[in-house]
Amino acid sequence: MAAMDVIVEQLVKLWRIPAVRWFFPGLFLILSVVGSVLKELDFVPESYFSSSRNFINVYFVKFSWGWTLLLLTPFLLLCGYSAPALGKRLLSLAVATAVWYVCTETFFWIEDVTGSCFESKASVLALSEFASKSACRRAGFHWRGHDISGHSFILTYASLLIMEETSPMNLRTSALSEASKTLLNLLYVALNLIVLTWVWMFACTSVYFHDPKDKFLGTVCGLMGWYLTYRFWYLKPFSPGLPWQPKVQKQHA
Repeated sequence: MAAMDVIVEQLVKLWRIPAVRWFFPGLFLILSVVGSVLKELDFVPESYFSSSRNFINVYFVKFSWGWTLLLLTPFLLLCGYSAPALGKRLLSLAVATAVWYVCTETFFWIEDVTGSCFESKASVLALSEFASKSACRRAGFHWRGHDISGHSFILTYASLLIMEETSPMNLRTSALSEASKTLLNLLYVALNLIVLTWVWMFACTSVYFHDPKDKFLGTVCGLMGWYLTYRFWYLKPFSPGLPWQPKVQKQHA
């Protein structure tokens, strides 16, 4: 597994570069704005990823929160945390899940209360007998409302959650058995691959789907969910706190 160890070491070094961690959240805003401009200009040709039925969207993005927790939970269990520290990290996942649930349900509610039912996408006269999106779609019609991009939100938020919670990689793994270290390495590489997938699908969402304002709002909600927890609340005493952080070596004159 020497090759795996080299890959893990290089990934750890990459994520511990302060500029990378500083730039990564802003990358989503940049992709959202640039992608929206390209979409409005109709500059990007259709591709496999311009269909919402592409394999990654159907089997990964639609279940993105499940995939994130499926990989991140065992990673935390193997990281070498003490029982109290592990409890705090699992609590942070519970908080993140609550943020995900509240935000996505709020998006659905906003689309419901701001929308109307139409016979087709081209129709201009609303069908007043259908007061909800679910009833409208069950009848085979089209619902138009403020559809804040859940994809933009979840792909942003899940990527930043993984960035934060995988930061302790290789800090306290000396006591792990060889099998546990191998599994931890595999989970770490898988989490990095899933982040790469989320960023790619976020870019595809930006250039192919949703109105610019809906993508921007979804992205901002994802950034705010991350910032208000890891950059504000988790710095306070009564919180799950931050994951282990690598020590920064101070240079002396």
